[in-house]
Amino acid sequence: MRNLLTGLFLAVFLNAALSQKLQISRAYGGYLLSVVQNDKIMLQSPVEGLWSISTEWRDNWPYNWQHIQPSRVDTTGDWLIVQGTLQLPQGEWQVRDAYRVEEGRIRCLRRWEWRGEQTLDQVTLSVRWLTPTADSRPFLPGILYYGNPSGYKNGAGNVAWYQSKPGDIGIFEEHRYPMPFALAEWQQDGTTHGAALHSVPSPVYGGNLYDQWWSLGLATTYNNTELTLLSGPVGYNRQQGQVKALQDKPLPYQDTWMKVRPGTVIEKTYYLETFAAPGPGTAFQKPVHTSIELFKPFYAEDLPAFDEIIKLKYQFLQSRWIEDLDYAGFNMYPPQYAPKIVMGWAGQCEAPGYALQPLAKRITDPKLPDMVQRSLDHLCTSPFDQSGFCVTYNPNTNEWTDKDAVSQGQAMYSMALAIREGRKNAGMKTQSWENFLRKACDIFSDRLLSKTWNPVNTAEAFFIAPLLEAHSLFGVKKYREAALRATDYYITRHGDMKEPYWGGTLDATCEDKEGAWGAFQGFLSAYEATKDARYLKAAQHACDVVLSYTVVWDIPMPAGRLADHALKTRGWTGVSAQNQHLDVYGVVMAPSIYKMGNYLKDESLKRLAVVMYRSCGQMISPTGAHGEQIQETNFAQHGDMSDVLKLRGGYSESWTVFWITAHFLHAAAQFEEMGVR
Repeated sequence: MRNLLTGLFLAVFLNAALSQKLQISRAYGGYLLSVVQNDKIMLQSPVEGLWSISTEWRDNWPYNWQHIQPSRVDTTGDWLIVQGTLQLPQGEWQVRDAYRVEEGRIRCLRRWEWRGEQTLDQVTLSVRWLTPTADSRPFLPGILYYGNPSGYKNGAGNVAWYQSKPGDIGIFEEHRYPMPFALAEWQQDGTTHGAALHSVPSPVYGGNLYDQWWSLGLATTYNNTELTLLSGPVGYNRQQGQVKALQDKPLPYQDTWMKVRPGTVIEKTYYLETFAAPGPGTAFQKPVHTSIELFKPFYAEDLPAFDEIIKLKYQFLQSRWIEDLDYAGFNMYPPQYAPKIVMGWAGQCEAPGYALQPLAKRITDPKLPDMVQRSLDHLCTSPFDQSGFCVTYNPNTNEWTDKDAVSQGQAMYSMALAIREGRKNAGMKTQSWENFLRKACDIFSDRLLSKTWNPVNTAEAFFIAPLLEAHSLFGVKKYREAALRATDYYITRHGDMKEPYWGGTLDATCEDKEGAWGAFQGFLSAYEATKDARYLKAAQHACDVVLSYTVVWDIPMPAGRLADHALKTRGWTGVSAQNQHLDVYGVVMAPSIYKMGNYLKDESLKRLAVVMYRSCGQMISPTGAHGEQIQETNFAQHGDMSDVLKLRGGYSESWTVFWITAHFLHAAAQFEEMGVR
């Protein structure tokens, strides 16, 4: 090895794919490291020093930062080694970075070694890289979608927001990230650029708090957006030392410093990725797939088997069957609650009408055809008006109530699939189902074709897939026209992510996975109906938003229910910017993600789709029941929520609404039809 710091110079190292380079230069009395691509600086180390260490704590944040400039640069093999020292009254910090290009990304192993003779208290370590502009749009998977403008506008409880103004911060615990990266997107010379900092998550050695982890995110100054890793400090919405712990408010999460003993060596691995993107609102797509490549969440041999999941979920389905002279169907709620038969969203009582038909060859139960026939027949008694049909039936009063686009669209889709399957079976009587679906499609196709149609959010994208299925079933031209009009509308509305997909849930008014799913399902259906490449591109965009909620790594759990079960989190999905627990909703999307793998010739998507389904089969009880909320991070909606340090690792299983079972069977039926084993 040889020292390359010899006077004034400009040295270029690590030639990467797509002309990406790591460059070191003399400037401002020190040295700057820059990630350069096509002669443009995409990321740069801070002027004050490549390394920054805080040695005090004030106002819930690190204080008295000490900065270190490189004093030596060496090359060895494929690695560039940069070293420096910081002299404190108590002793010396030795710091070192090792850089190497891997698959077009720059890998860094950062090392801190404390050579003092006494323990240092209130220490914070950091990784800091700056974009060339403060006007960058942030993307933090599962947390912050280009600033969460809809969540901010709608005052959605405790949603994180970010306006790219000086003083904005969005720094969160690594275990809050389904995909642990922070992205900044900006425009320069008419081109969209992106820079991502990917972290290899880990707990903090010597952390002051129980279960303290590294934190990841970004902050905006007057001149730059800073992508950062810190050894614990968190903050958002201009509040330092706060975490999004509850649905409607934050909780203090403070004093997250380190205690560093003599001889301690700490290492942190991260990756830098810079690139030009196709256009505004697309830069997030590349790091989403990079994260999948880095963590390779494909192993499934330690996950529940497909047949076992179906067996247990069908067992639970039977326990929710209710009937009387006036009704028959699947109860949304556990027995301790008043019964309701609810279509769509959290009830999904229409889903078995489709799902049990393709699964009949796996489930040998003579009662199965009768449940399919009678449950769908009852749903078709729901009354209509100009707003569509009611989705909630109360067996105690024999009344139908409630209408919403999400539930209506989802119910129509399952009804259409049930008709398609029922037509193949001479024993099924589909006429009442067909009459119901036609009536619904007439109302909603007229709505979508109206000149005054102006939907509030992405919820009405759930009408696209059923209208296209209905066109295939009945040949009614306006169903297809309405579906494609809605497809074109939502592509235009959400493609640049000035308004990310939102509104797919009924208990949040912010950016959410289910809004993105409604668009993804619709765009994919439009592609399958037309083979228009524009729709496949749009489907990929919405699919990548859905994927950003998908956990690609196994998050270690503290002592608790999840640790008791040795839960593997890969394949589970976060819910929304507001509700940041994990749930099994991703299983219903898994067949469509598998299809995207076929269309894009991407084996990783197909393998991930299988893991998404099977991994969510964990935690099923012997009765087939499943909890709704997996608390992988410092967030909860149920139980004792008084202490932020007791939230992570918890499991809420009392609210076993029927969608949890229905989605498993619905997705299993689609996999069955696709011939996926």
